Amino acid sequence: MLNWQDIQIFLEVARADRLTDAARRLTIDHSTVSRRIRRFETELNTQLFERSTHGYRLTAAGEQLLLFAEEMARQVTGASESISDQNLQVSGQIRLGVTEGFGTYVITPLLSAFQRRYPELTVELLALPRAVNLGRHEADLAITIDRPRNAEMVVSRLCHYRLQLYGEQGYLDRRGRPAGVDALSDFDLIGYVDDLIFSDQLCYLDPLLQGLPTLPRFAQRSTSIVTQLHAVLAGSGLAVLPCFMAEQDPRLEPLLRSEIDICREFWIAARAEQRQLLRVRLLWQFLKDAIELNQPWLMGESDTGLQLPLSVPLVQQT
Repeated sequence: MLNWQDIQIFLEVARADRLTDAARRLTIDHSTVSRRIRRFETELNTQLFERSTHGYRLTAAGEQLLLFAEEMARQVTGASESISDQNLQVSGQIRLGVTEGFGTYVITPLLSAFQRRYPELTVELLALPRAVNLGRHEADLAITIDRPRNAEMVVSRLCHYRLQLYGEQGYLDRRGRPAGVDALSDFDLIGYVDDLIFSDQLCYLDPLLQGLPTLPRFAQRSTSIVTQLHAVLAGSGLAVLPCFMAEQDPRLEPLLRSEIDICREFWIAARAEQRQLLRVRLLWQFLKDAIELNQPWLMGESDTGLQLPLSVPLVQQT
């Protein structure tokens, strides 16, 4: 007879690859996780993981067990949520993965309205300079700049947003303002670390710099768009930034608006089984409504600032 606690530990190690990461999620010591996995393998008389300095990798038997374990977890979660829904109890936690800039400047302030409506819900916000992997159960919901292609995901376009070239006014007063894209060769630029860009959607500068007689100097590169913003504010150079980050700061000046006008999309996604959970449906609908309210601002077409929803309606249970 399989022990459900052993299955939970097995699932976390399979999802995390490393004992330390699994132990943190399980809130138990990593040595305990290791001991429980070895005992579980002994009881099954089967090796579930191959151990190496790089972590734990599933064996063929482990991959087979993972399919059953995932289904067990879905059934347990579904039963729990069904009971909670019937009692109209909206509590627990939701883990939301989102890109760093959008998470910091848009999602974080919007969540204040959501959490006033649902004070018993805790939102764990993963605002990261990379894509969140829903397939590895890093989060319940994700907001991404690339449309997820996994057939097991429920996916919807969340919004469009605009990016433009910005410089800090003190820097521009010292160095002048570029008269056109060709003049960028005379300015310092700030951008991403080329070999660490996690999406082609972030390669804003490549099309702009192609064909320039002289490539501009990159004063700074960073994996973080927030770091790039602060580098511009410090007067280190020019950078392409989202309007939702840059337009609200009077120290920044948009440049070459007619020549550099970049639009991108954000997508919201969840695994199909997670999308059925009441707390996930609540946050999904809230984000859709709140972002739609702010679409003009995200496109740099409104100077009203981020608008918080006045009310957060309940989602009908299904």
